[in-house]
Amino acid sequence: MKTVVIYSDGACSGNPGRGGWGAVLGLPDQQVIELGGGRSETTNNQMELQGLIEGLNYIRDLTFDQVIYYTDSSYVLNGVMKWMKGWAFRGWKTSEGKDVANKEYWQLIQNQLLYFADKKISWNYVRGHTGVAGNERCDEIAVSFSTGRYVPLYEGDNSNYSFDIFKTPLTEPIPDSSFKKKEVNESAYYLSLKNGVLERHKTWVECEQRVKGASGAKFKKVKNQNEEEQVLKGWGYSNK
Repeated sequence: MKTVVIYSDGACSGNPGRGGWGAVLGLPDQQVIELGGGRSETTNNQMELQGLIEGLNYIRDLTFDQVIYYTDSSYVLNGVMKWMKGWAFRGWKTSEGKDVANKEYWQLIQNQLLYFADKKISWNYVRGHTGVAGNERCDEIAVSFSTGRYVPLYEGDNSNYSFDIFKTPLTEPIPDSSFKKKEVNESAYYLSLKNGVLERHKTWVECEQRVKGASGAKFKKVKNQNEEEQVLKGWGYSNK
């Protein structure tokens, strides 16, 4: 069976702000292709989706039987596996009647998946920053593009790559992204990153006191852990 392996990831500095996406593909001929790109004004979720879109677009004209896809984005996986069908049925409205966020990205993915209807696609979740080589490399590419840093993209044989892309990584159950309920139920708080040290603050006054006048300090208001993870990824901060 001819198999394509795809890892993808996205990052954003500011969310919204300057963003980047990365994808690493293992092709049936044992070649590895790294892809990446950026956008001046975007969001983390849009870049997560763009990584998947670019990966699927690259393999469109290849001959293969199955795709094994890995990402650390529960937003992407739950959208593809649980939400997208209902959104499309309701005319790209949520169950509350609101426009679906990032509708144009989801519509493009839907069309891509229709094109691959005769292929088997395995959707897999890997937790970010846990040493999964493919995910770590995609994160590096995405963050580099989101921050304007140069990153060389590999294209060559799997035997000469930094890891075996066809080796099955440790996967986990897809987290339940009931983020809409979390945003309602959880209190907003503030993140600050100063001299490489992350702190959380209950009030803007506390956050402002820490970052005001500090060169290179970053801060952001978030509503829940899901948003926090997205912001930290955009900052290139590893909370290991």
